[in-house]
Amino acid sequence: MMSSDEDFSLVTPESELQKIRNEISKCQRTYDTILSDQKMLADGRDNNLHFAKEFDQRCTNMKAALKAEQQKQEQILEMEQRKVAALLDDQQSLRTQIQRAQEDIQQLEETNQRLRQQSDVSTAVPERKVIFKGDTSDAGDTSGCFDINPKVVYPMEGGTALITFEEEAVAQNILKHKDHDVVLEGGVTLSVQALPVHLMMPSYVELDTQVCPHRILVSNLPKMDSEERLLDKLELHFSKKKNGGGEVEETDMLSDSGNVVITFVDNNIAKGLTDKQDHEVEAERGKRHKVKVTPFLNGKIADLQTRETVCRRSVLLTGIPSIMDQESLQDQLEIHFQKTCNGGGEVDDIIYNPLGQTTVAEFDGDSGATE
Repeated sequence: MMSSDEDFSLVTPESELQKIRNEISKCQRTYDTILSDQKMLADGRDNNLHFAKEFDQRCTNMKAALKAEQQKQEQILEMEQRKVAALLDDQQSLRTQIQRAQEDIQQLEETNQRLRQQSDVSTAVPERKVIFKGDTSDAGDTSGCFDINPKVVYPMEGGTALITFEEEAVAQNILKHKDHDVVLEGGVTLSVQALPVHLMMPSYVELDTQVCPHRILVSNLPKMDSEERLLDKLELHFSKKKNGGGEVEETDMLSDSGNVVITFVDNNIAKGLTDKQDHEVEAERGKRHKVKVTPFLNGKIADLQTRETVCRRSVLLTGIPSIMDQESLQDQLEIHFQKTCNGGGEVDDIIYNPLGQTTVAEFDGDSGATE
């Protein structure tokens, strides 16, 4: 049999059982809480994994977008760089054009200055008396043009002759037959060949003119006994400072116009005299005569164009031997080609150059030259 103490230890009071039940409930609740927390953590983990996957996808998409944007920006940058390079090229081109324009403006200003000088000269031209002889022509634009009578020098070889006929048809007939037998005095026959005369004539001439700083042109001159006395009077007058003159280097008479060119030693004399224009100089018997002083122009050929021409009234004869003196043979040739029976006609001029000699013939505007 057991003792009473042992019976007591085997018997659990109701309060203890309740405590145990409470502890079990408490543990159950703790367990449920842990399970709930575990489930919550698992859900949080799943959500975080989902968010991480979405983030990775967004990062991938953003990287692709950034790469595409970078490529686009690089393309834009390259295009802008090309535009900048093109603008720099345009800027350099514009600078070049501006420089050329400035050079052109400078040239235009220099040209305008020369034109102003020429315009000033055109208002002060030498005086020359003219009369109307009844010839008229159609009006036209003659600005910047003037008539010239060209003189062309034609070198002749030895054993040749030049004949100019009064009629063009005669010269063309001689050229048409080409070979001619010229019967000289004494029955000697000369075989010559007729060839056309080719010349190089000026077709366009451009002159660049400038006012000479130390020369003047004096016109409306008084009549005097001699040319030397006139030149002395002019030199004496224009060498005096009280008349606006200075030391005279040279005086020249222009035979074609009858005017006088006076050259001064200093360059500052001519301008003052041409500005005044009218000057009174002493003439014969102490009389005073008013002369006109205008600028003297220096000119040089700026552009010359030529064209080949044929003298329609002239013929070149070749193959002429020296069988008699020059004058006699020239007369015999003229006699032969004057006769109509030989196909000739009236001779305007003739020149014969024997073998071994050199000479030149001068052609002017009346020689019947044509292109």
